[in-house]
Amino acid sequence: MTRFTVHARLKSAPVAVVATLSMLLTGAGLASATQPAPAATQAPATQAPLTNLSHLNFLLDTVPLRAADGHTTYQIGEHPTAQAPWTYAGKNADGSYTRVGGGSKDATTGYWSQGAFNADDIARTAVVYLRHWQQTGDASSRTRAFDVLRELMYLQTTTGPNAGNVVLWQQSDGTLTPSAKPVEKPDPSDSAESYWLARTVWALGEGYAAFKSADPQFAAFLQTRLDLAVGSLNKQSLAKYGKYDIADGAKVPAWLITGGADASAEAVLGLSAYSKAAPDDGAASTALSQLTEGIAAMSSGSVQQWPFGAILPWNQSRTLWHAWGGMTAAAVANASPLLHRPDLLTAAVKDSAQFTPQLLAAGGPDNAWSPTPGEAQIAYGVDSRVEGLVATAKAANAPGLLDVAAVAAGWYFGANRSGKPAYNPATGTAIDGIETDGRVNPNSGAESTIHTLLSMLTLDANPELKAKALGISSTVGTDGLKVAEAEAGTITGGAVVKPASAWTGEANWSGGAYVALNAGGTLKIPVPASDQARNVYPIVNQRPEAAGTTSWNSGSTFLGTTPNGGAGEQGITAAPGKLFPFSLDRAMPAGQDSVAAKAGSDAAIDGVLLQPQISSVSVSGSGGQSTLYISAAPGSIERKVDMPQGFHLSQQAFDASGQPVKPSSDQNGADHSGRVAVAPGGFTWVTLVRN
Repeated sequence: MTRFTVHARLKSAPVAVVATLSMLLTGAGLASATQPAPAATQAPATQAPLTNLSHLNFLLDTVPLRAADGHTTYQIGEHPTAQAPWTYAGKNADGSYTRVGGGSKDATTGYWSQGAFNADDIARTAVVYLRHWQQTGDASSRTRAFDVLRELMYLQTTTGPNAGNVVLWQQSDGTLTPSAKPVEKPDPSDSAESYWLARTVWALGEGYAAFKSADPQFAAFLQTRLDLAVGSLNKQSLAKYGKYDIADGAKVPAWLITGGADASAEAVLGLSAYSKAAPDDGAASTALSQLTEGIAAMSSGSVQQWPFGAILPWNQSRTLWHAWGGMTAAAVANASPLLHRPDLLTAAVKDSAQFTPQLLAAGGPDNAWSPTPGEAQIAYGVDSRVEGLVATAKAANAPGLLDVAAVAAGWYFGANRSGKPAYNPATGTAIDGIETDGRVNPNSGAESTIHTLLSMLTLDANPELKAKALGISSTVGTDGLKVAEAEAGTITGGAVVKPASAWTGEANWSGGAYVALNAGGTLKIPVPASDQARNVYPIVNQRPEAAGTTSWNSGSTFLGTTPNGGAGEQGITAAPGKLFPFSLDRAMPAGQDSVAAKAGSDAAIDGVLLQPQISSVSVSGSGGQSTLYISAAPGSIERKVDMPQGFHLSQQAFDASGQPVKPSSDQNGADHSGRVAVAPGGFTWVTLVRN
């Protein structure tokens, strides 16, 4: 439950491009086929709701509550029990599930070393039931939302110096576990602000908005507790509003909750809902404005600069992006219209329209880039992409983002590394993750269930998107960002170094090793040949102090230089310098099979990221066969698709903000020319259709 730390996982080859599409993008090395594709057909009937709460209901258990110093809840005298979800659910051989707590279980006391229930999952479970009730009118979801919110409020400390903060863990008999084993920070868990405080704000904000008219007395109680939580934030992170820290030479906002845009975003979701319902609450509106401003300030990179417009989650690293807690785009998109701050919306647009398509083309919604792709994929990360894309599409009037959202949501229905559905609408169960080699974690714990259901609620609320997502059940191929390891190269005047840990404290050495080049040393890294130009991003551990540069070539083409030093003051980060993929001045020409470096001073090189100037994600299913083409080029690029006889293309191009590109005579709509045009930094959605 503590801040996500990227660990090395089992390595595997990138997702293979399987030749089953009949769309051959000549000269781009994208998905191709040997058999004609079926005509695009109508997606299956989508009237039946995708949202099935059965498994989440199974995870719920009754929790006895006893008023104690600093801990009580609404109507505890009349109703001395509440409900909370178990943290995990292990899948049994017969297909059933066993509810499990966190850590190890004491055979004598029955206590878990962490607990049976946790505030993070309790808060987000409340959000699921609240949204389902509001969306469908379901009375049982209203009842469960009421009870789960009462349970969450018991975990909030109401008196003393920690008032407003939240205890994370609780045992099945209602006993609180302020200090869990293994130790999590803060310890005790209500001794400072936390992810669970941020998520409590999320649940309280959406809870107040839902119950304001339905149960004013309960809503008033939730409002009081939200005031307590915001007051706690005002004494902690928000007391630093307007101040900046230094992280490897960059200014970063000092007022984010636990230093995270990720944690802050989940609080912003609640504050946005609350502020719509209580616009006169100045303290909440101020907190909303300040946190949203801080999140937007973590926007980083551009179309041709890592991380390609993503909102970075943590102010203590300039080289780590992760999807755990990745609701930043959704939060900014929800808040910016309320705040009348269109300038803040730009961060959500860049994250959704520029970064997310590159993420999908690199192999799907990985849980982290650190800075190279290569982590497992979980429902939390998929949901954050889907909700962010939908919210940003609405706030920015950017319809192209809904096509990207359909590709992302297809993960639940089989368009993933395993090739199998990650969600079962008949049972409401969701898998706990998919590894890089396609192995599935079949368990179905609270977090994965919750975020899958949040995605299903989003799809149910958007029928056109739902139909398109249900029509995507297979990822035919991806062609996007890949890494070539420096240690695989030919070294002169240097050596391979394998540090004790791949984790530097703020990033990961890809492959667990790097090449240390001496001044004048050279390195030639082999790369797979491609029939299109690629952007090259050398990953260099840039030292804080000024130093020389490393020059980069591919064949006879000079690509540019990267800095060996000059990262600047370490500041609040865990390690001096930064392990960063730097942009070069020129793209590597098509056909080249190596990249060469010459160090002007001592240099530490991890590898190179290779980015096709036109990346792609090809998908198929009952909705037909389609490809999303994504540009990382400075100008418009046109590619030729070899179409089987009797087919034409239906295509729509969008710019770097997800806005439609004005149609021309040979672009968009029904097209028999086989030409696909992609706007600079934008993307084009193409479907093969039978005449």
